[in-house]
Amino acid sequence: MRVFPPKKPTIAQPNFHHLVQDILWFGLALPATTRFLSVYAVRVGAGPDELGWLTSLPAILVLLTAAMSKWWMRRFPSSTRALFWPAFGFRLAFLLPVLTPFFPAEWQPAWLILSLALPALPQGVASVVFLIMMREAVDERQITPLLSRRSLALNIAVGLSGLLLGLWLDHAPFPMNYQAMFIVAFVMALISLWHVMQIHVQPAVVTQLADMPISGRNPWRTRPFLQVGFIAAIMHLAFFSVLPLSPLYLVDNLGATEGFMAIFALFELGAGALVSTITNQLIRRIGSRNLIALAMVGTAAGAVIIALAPHLYWTLPASAILGACWTVAGIGLFSYFTENTPQEDINTFSTAYMQVVYLAIFLAPMIGMLLSKTGINLPHIILFGALLRVMAAVLIQPRIFVGRQWYRVLAQ
Repeated sequence: MRVFPPKKPTIAQPNFHHLVQDILWFGLALPATTRFLSVYAVRVGAGPDELGWLTSLPAILVLLTAAMSKWWMRRFPSSTRALFWPAFGFRLAFLLPVLTPFFPAEWQPAWLILSLALPALPQGVASVVFLIMMREAVDERQITPLLSRRSLALNIAVGLSGLLLGLWLDHAPFPMNYQAMFIVAFVMALISLWHVMQIHVQPAVVTQLADMPISGRNPWRTRPFLQVGFIAAIMHLAFFSVLPLSPLYLVDNLGATEGFMAIFALFELGAGALVSTITNQLIRRIGSRNLIALAMVGTAAGAVIIALAPHLYWTLPASAILGACWTVAGIGLFSYFTENTPQEDINTFSTAYMQVVYLAIFLAPMIGMLLSKTGINLPHIILFGALLRVMAAVLIQPRIFVGRQWYRVLAQ
């Protein structure tokens, strides 16, 4: 009987592991800023404008600094080495809010905005470099499974952490409860960074990318990328148009506490974790673009349920719908971007992709902010956001919704 020697593990296998561990620990930290920072802002007197700027200002700063990623990477021998300082600076977003109680009460909402805006400066570079590093760390056929596994780990971690942090915030005295939460989150974010620093990019992939002649293609003149950019822009514009106002509506109109916000997040992320296990199969069956369009309709349905909910707990099914559909849309979008990105132009195309996403995230909350100034109540603003999501779905893949005959007319 012939005995075959065991296969030697490739660099891609431990890299895959560390990329999953990275998002797991980062997910444990993430609720501090994504779930409870806006509630904290409401507690210290933030209104619709301040909540809009919490999302918009960091996004525009990420957009501006993302263009520096190519210059930054030239200063380092590998993408992993280039990532350390930008990734560390980005993680200061978990630490800076600790200082909020030391400011006068009228300055505290402004400081919370700055505590997210300042780390957004290195985040722009970190976002692009991380995309490049991930493409260099694993084989191309592993990208979609990696995204699904990372999404699963992220949703489980954020759901568990959000529940525990919500219980802590409900029972510990204010504002010490928030300060302790942000310190713990910062420690977890540093553990995430340690896993990132353990990644060794594949020499064959890096050499291949280095040896490839740069085509000089301008992404803004490349039709496949323009399609990706268009989908990314309208998808984020529609989704984030009223998203920053949802915590204000849940807290002020429906009486949500930090504990309920943790349960809300648990439903959202639990559904996201569940659906991420089958997203890869869905993409293979119906295609990334079709999946994104259908997922955007689902996010619209979630917004409608929240706006019309007669009681706080009616929003929980909506939270699950939102979590599942936005997770699917996010994985589908990155998969669609990967399918349409030439390897030799990965840096240029990744930078352009991040610029589109963050420009949309910057502009989107302005819609909700402007509507709030007209005197329209929050439920109607959220309903308008649902309408925008349906319109985005139609524009992303019109042939699903308008029929083949009308699709041929629109395509001409």
